Amino acid sequence: MIALTVPVMMAFGVFLIAMVVVGIWTYQETSTFNNFALGGRQLTAPVAALSAGASDMSGWLFLGLPGAVYAAGIGATWIAVGLVIGTFLNWRFVAPRLRTYTELAGNSVTLSAYLEERFEDRSRTLRLLSAIVIVVFFTVYVASGLVAGGLLFDEIFGVGFDFGLTVFAVVIVVYTFLGGFRAVSVTHSMQGTLMFLAAVALPAIGIGVLGGFDALHSELAARTPALLDMGAEASFTDGEWTAGEPLGAVAVISLLAWGLGYFGQPHILARFMGIRSTRDIPLARRIGVGWVIVVLAGASLIGLVGTAVLDKPLDNPETVFIALSAQLVNPWVAGILLVAVLAAIKSTADSQLLVSATALTEDFYRAFLSRRASDTSLLLIGRGSVVAVALVAYVIALSGGAVLDIVAYAWAGFGAAFGPVILLSLYWPRMTAAGAKAGMVAGALTVVLWKHIDPLLGPLETGIYEMVPGILTATAAALVFGKFVGRPPVRTWIGTMEDTPEAVQVGQGVSRH
Repeated sequence: MIALTVPVMMAFGVFLIAMVVVGIWTYQETSTFNNFALGGRQLTAPVAALSAGASDMSGWLFLGLPGAVYAAGIGATWIAVGLVIGTFLNWRFVAPRLRTYTELAGNSVTLSAYLEERFEDRSRTLRLLSAIVIVVFFTVYVASGLVAGGLLFDEIFGVGFDFGLTVFAVVIVVYTFLGGFRAVSVTHSMQGTLMFLAAVALPAIGIGVLGGFDALHSELAARTPALLDMGAEASFTDGEWTAGEPLGAVAVISLLAWGLGYFGQPHILARFMGIRSTRDIPLARRIGVGWVIVVLAGASLIGLVGTAVLDKPLDNPETVFIALSAQLVNPWVAGILLVAVLAAIKSTADSQLLVSATALTEDFYRAFLSRRASDTSLLLIGRGSVVAVALVAYVIALSGGAVLDIVAYAWAGFGAAFGPVILLSLYWPRMTAAGAKAGMVAGALTVVLWKHIDPLLGPLETGIYEMVPGILTATAAALVFGKFVGRPPVRTWIGTMEDTPEAVQVGQGVSRH
């Protein structure tokens, strides 16, 4: 645990106060529910790119991923490979059309509203189903962020997990409550920059202390060659690294499959919906993909450097970033580096909190309880929903749990429930509301039940990450029901990827005939 020093306390204090100030500053700009939910669709390319990246990575970037690499070696970095590929594909094939089509779909501010309009579902069940999936999985996801925040505060200041969790939750609720999407996105630009600098600086310092990459390689090989084998994972038990089991095809596929989840993450897709124009997307894609490559490579190196540099093995591998900061740099620099960890945790939790609150307001309150609600009422309900979701997530977070495990479950839930449906909604004109509903339900249920289903397979038990069967099941269900059940929408917007709303309306794709 890092000693309770004035520099570290000051760094955290200044950062947390700055976040609240941003909330107060953006409060005046959040006069409508559209501004609260999507910032009026005015994000510039750099802000959209950094906000998408920061909201994506969460506490696992500096806690879960370095911890996994610290314990298992570079075999754990297959996750990072999958995420880089998924990030590029998401910006390339989803962002342009989703930005265009959500504006065409009645200027939709939620995925649920977009899907309802896209498939002309007048029964409202598609909207209800998608909103339920968002609220349920995001509440769990927010809880993972709060767990990471509580762990960070306790590890650094020794204040106790519950107290750290409470402080972290209160700060997030305050600025999200006040400034909504605008506050969240502005703070993400600051946080994304901090995360980038930390991911470069800390491993660079560690490698410099060791004497270069050759020295790092030698130190790792001396513990066990498995740490340097992409085809294997080392075993870390009782402070010792030993050769573990080779990584089979199932394990590699499970790690790479994290990249498949991008197509269905509402907090990332919201950045695509909120970008100023499709013309800003190519620049945003280059910034976003470059940022992801650097921070994931840096986080992986932090785990390896921790294995080689730290004076004694860690009881909890997920604290490797914290331990390295304490050992390698002075308290002032450590304070800045540790703020980056806090930024990574907070930048995802606030995005998920806002998306959940927006879904409750738009897809439950306005859609089913008050169709003619005023903007003032919607803003009030939206802000109240921020508090409500945070309270539920807080209760869940009090039970603790491994950050990476909680994130993996929620990530799989969204990836399977929404990924195939979103892609088909953008690229398959014949897709029907029945197909969307079937795909969503099949994907979500498969993820929820897979841990119970897989053991029942007996000799065929796979041990594969639930994302994979979830996406396969959702895709099959969506294709079958989309082909044979229901009528395709009378209106479709399937055009080219760079279409503007105006081009789509007057060009191809106005009718399915």
